[in-house]
Amino acid sequence: MASTSVLDLGRPSIRRQTWSRYFRGNLKGGEYTWAIAFLVPYVAVFVTFVVYPVVYGVWMGSEGKLYRELFADPIYQSSVVNTVLYLALGVNVKMFLALLLSGFFMRRGWWMKALLMIFVLPWAVPQISTFISIHWMLNGEWGFLNNLLYKLFHIEGAHYLNDRWSALAAVIVSHIWKWTPFWTLILLAGRMAIPLEISDTAKVDGATGLRGFVHITFPLLANLYLICTLLSTIFLLGDFNTVYFVSGGGPANQGHVLGTLGIRNAFDMGQPRLGVAAVISALPLVIPLVIILMRKLRTAEVQL
Repeated sequence: MASTSVLDLGRPSIRRQTWSRYFRGNLKGGEYTWAIAFLVPYVAVFVTFVVYPVVYGVWMGSEGKLYRELFADPIYQSSVVNTVLYLALGVNVKMFLALLLSGFFMRRGWWMKALLMIFVLPWAVPQISTFISIHWMLNGEWGFLNNLLYKLFHIEGAHYLNDRWSALAAVIVSHIWKWTPFWTLILLAGRMAIPLEISDTAKVDGATGLRGFVHITFPLLANLYLICTLLSTIFLLGDFNTVYFVSGGGPANQGHVLGTLGIRNAFDMGQPRLGVAAVISALPLVIPLVIILMRKLRTAEVQL
């Protein structure tokens, strides 16, 4: 009995020492104090600007009646369709073009470097000014595009932003034009990381042109391409600027995506809980993408 009580009394201290050793690691004395001092500001910022907004947002959109009201709204239904099309076309067309253009810019020569600098300009220009310019360019009455058509061909241009599908097409094209240079640079860096020995050996074996791309280049870029596609999907799902400044969610609120619909419900309609619910309804798509991305980043091996 005595031996048992001694062991029982000794267990908490052993556990405390184990946990202390686990958190301290190999740090001792002042090193551990400095580590805590540097860690606390980052934890405070993370809790304040990440954890608190997410938890508060989930709490705001946790009522079931919000989603019943939301799902019955025809504007929300059209926004879901717009979001799906926006993701499907915006991500896939953009990434496919970026993959092709990354191969084009692999060519040598000073003129290719100058062309690459010009190609990157749409991405380097601030988003808001770019999309506002596109909005006024597509204006049906005094826009640049319609004025150009009239002066050159005496053709009356269409009212592009007054039709749901042409407005959505303008938004998708604007997004692709804006962000293709960025992903092209990422894939170009991936191509340049492929060792020359692999390319030279493939050419000796007859794997040139399309065969070399299919059997050598693309398999080596597959992980990078997948990660870029997942990131692009997550970024695009939360995109607000393109839709808001190009089409404004029009015409007649038929051009909204979930991001702009949430802003409309929260601020224009004065229903912040309904706006949060509109954004949260995208979580069933976002969460699996984030999980896949994190697992891919954790388990994928470097192939190059």
